[in-house]
Amino acid sequence: MWQELRSELHPAGVEIVSVSLDLGGSEAARPWVEAAGAQHPSLIDQAHVTDELFGFVNVPNAVWIDEEGVIVRPAHAAHVKQSPLREMEVPEGLGRIGEMLVEVKKIKADPETYVAALRDWAAHGAASTWALSPDEVVARSRPRPATHAEAAASFELGQHLWRAGDHESAVGWFRRAHSLHPDNWTYKRQAWSLASTPPGEASDLIQGPTDLYEGNWLDDVRQVGAENYYEPFEP
Repeated sequence: MWQELRSELHPAGVEIVSVSLDLGGSEAARPWVEAAGAQHPSLIDQAHVTDELFGFVNVPNAVWIDEEGVIVRPAHAAHVKQSPLREMEVPEGLGRIGEMLVEVKKIKADPETYVAALRDWAAHGAASTWALSPDEVVARSRPRPATHAEAAASFELGQHLWRAGDHESAVGWFRRAHSLHPDNWTYKRQAWSLASTPPGEASDLIQGPTDLYEGNWLDDVRQVGAENYYEPFEP
């Protein structure tokens, strides 16, 4: 769907750039980029720099940036199609996967509104009701308290240690990042995936319980409520 939107919006001057967040780099991201058949720029953010710069806390997240390089919509959930997993009937007997699918069906997303907003911005630019002023962007941006800065530093230290092969020490810093910024799902999901993905295999999307972390995707989503997993996209 992103590729279809790119073909539609590119003549109006809108360029779509996708960013894969994965400490595993190109090897971890390649299967997903290739499966998407993306013909737009597809970047690899191995160090989660966009988390720190733009405030991404989950995927898919996006920012809108105008021709002058000014952000006109800060980080937000960016759904352009409804996942078929949300429409399927969940058969019995699937165990934990079935429980995850039940929670996925509760997650709120409004791709029709989001795609319509993108089209409106492409057509009307700054005059679009979906394009925000700099003051509005600042007002809507997530607060960045000192604990979030410390969480970012902890997560960066964890990444460094993981790449250096000191996985045991890395886990301690990942856990600290989780405790300092519990609403940042990119920190959690990256660490969970690293813990549960066998060497040489694609990133584990189940991100189930391990001995390394107190949380996991299913239990943490249940704790906050699946309906709160993404913030609503609003004018």
